[in-house]
Amino acid sequence: MDFSFLAVVVVTLVLGLGSQAIIKGTFKKWSKVPASSHLSGAQAAQKMLQANGLNNVTIQKVGGDLSDHFDPRTNSIALSESVFDGRSVASIAVACHEAGHAVQHAQKYVPSRIRGAFVPVVSIASNAWMFVLIAGVMLNIMGLYLLAIGLYVAVIAFQLMTLPVEFNASSRALAYIRSYGYLPPQETKGAGSVLRAAAFTYVAAALASLLYLLHLLSRR
Repeated sequence: MDFSFLAVVVVTLVLGLGSQAIIKGTFKKWSKVPASSHLSGAQAAQKMLQANGLNNVTIQKVGGDLSDHFDPRTNSIALSESVFDGRSVASIAVACHEAGHAVQHAQKYVPSRIRGAFVPVVSIASNAWMFVLIAGVMLNIMGLYLLAIGLYVAVIAFQLMTLPVEFNASSRALAYIRSYGYLPPQETKGAGSVLRAAAFTYVAAALASLLYLLHLLSRR
């Protein structure tokens, strides 16, 4: 039995399941705390956009839990139902985070633009690297094995590029919440907890990928 691979699998599962449990638990906790401003997530996001002079970003409701995201292709923010309609600390935190991404896009935030430029490459790499790896191992062709590692490195690089983009969007959201006083200090701390928990999912994914990369490199 390859115990090193088993260890990688176990640690990866712990990181993945643990980060998901943290974000879901933190969001659930603060979604039960009504925001003193009585704003819904959609309203908070709209106000943040307006405060930054953005009037051409659409906000729409989508299905799913924690499915919130900003799409630069359509310049639109998609908020899950619980965030769009919710009037909780968690709803405002998540909605303003996505508005932060919209502000990044409008202000041509450099890390966000770099990350966006890599999307086509990473889309190919993320779908192809495993097949190339399997082919390299089965056919015992070192060139294919190294190509698979190169593709996987591209995927990891994209994950690492994502971190400053996500951290910055959260910083923008908290700065806006504080400056406009939509949440009192204790609720602002709760919003920060929600955003940190969300950020940890990206950190955990990057750590898991780096760990598997080290395992691949150790095999050759």
